[in-house]
Amino acid sequence: MLDQLRAMGVFACVVEQNSFSGAARNLGITTSAVSQQVRALEQEMDVTLLYRSTRKISLTEAGEVFYQSCKEMLAAAERGKVHINELRDDLMGDLCLSTTPELASNHIIPALSHWLSVHKGLNVSIRAENQLIDLANNQIDIALRMCSEIEQSDNTIIPLAHVEQLLVAAPSYLNQTAPLDHPSDLAQHNLVRLMTLKESEQLKFTHAVTQEIFAINMRTHLSTDNICVSKSLCQNGLGLGRILYLDIKKELLNGQLVEVLPNWKLPKFVLYAVVPAQVDVNSPKIQRCLDVLKTYFEQIPGGRIYQ
Repeated sequence: MLDQLRAMGVFACVVEQNSFSGAARNLGITTSAVSQQVRALEQEMDVTLLYRSTRKISLTEAGEVFYQSCKEMLAAAERGKVHINELRDDLMGDLCLSTTPELASNHIIPALSHWLSVHKGLNVSIRAENQLIDLANNQIDIALRMCSEIEQSDNTIIPLAHVEQLLVAAPSYLNQTAPLDHPSDLAQHNLVRLMTLKESEQLKFTHAVTQEIFAINMRTHLSTDNICVSKSLCQNGLGLGRILYLDIKKELLNGQLVEVLPNWKLPKFVLYAVVPAQVDVNSPKIQRCLDVLKTYFEQIPGGRIYQ
């Protein structure tokens, strides 16, 4: 059983790294050992998990289903490690987090709720503001920021997860317009501008298959600095919205919003944890908090864990 679980972890790593050699480097074993583990799984289950060629690998239908099970198994193992650490550590003192109101209410608090209930010796404060604040002067221990890239500094910067951003609209809006087949068609549409994103009206797309790149500046007459307001404007058919998948997955599932140009991808964002230079990044409370956040975002669809 342990050998099979180990092989499942190796297989998942091959998929994440998109190569046997990349998985070998990541795991610290030989490429031959990686190949043997995957082959053993295929033989045991009498199924092909991967299509192999000299240039790339890809998942079979069975491989796609099995990969999801492997991810669930690995996520459960990570949750187990976190729970063991919770029992082992007796965390005390102050912990101050900084993030946006949307991230705090939709993700950070749900991610940390169980952990916070276990460690009642921690005095935790959460600063939720859309504006960037001075971390040192405000005695912030961990700042959580979602952006395409982050400026380098003396602070410790830890990427936690990749997050997709999508262009969406209400079905009622799309039903009143000509079909959108190419980003150039967006010239006739209005974008609900999210002011918290720099140059949010400038959209740069990459085709998922051909890798063609197309950039366009959309016109806009509605702006907001709040994700919930942006979603509401879009749901009421007042324009297109550029919103992170984590913030609209519920609306996509229930059909209130629809992804526009699904074959054309906007640049991914990254969720970063920033630990100020004067804070000990190796302290147990900082490390345990980061571990819990990583585990949470690993399990969210559209929020791939940062490798």
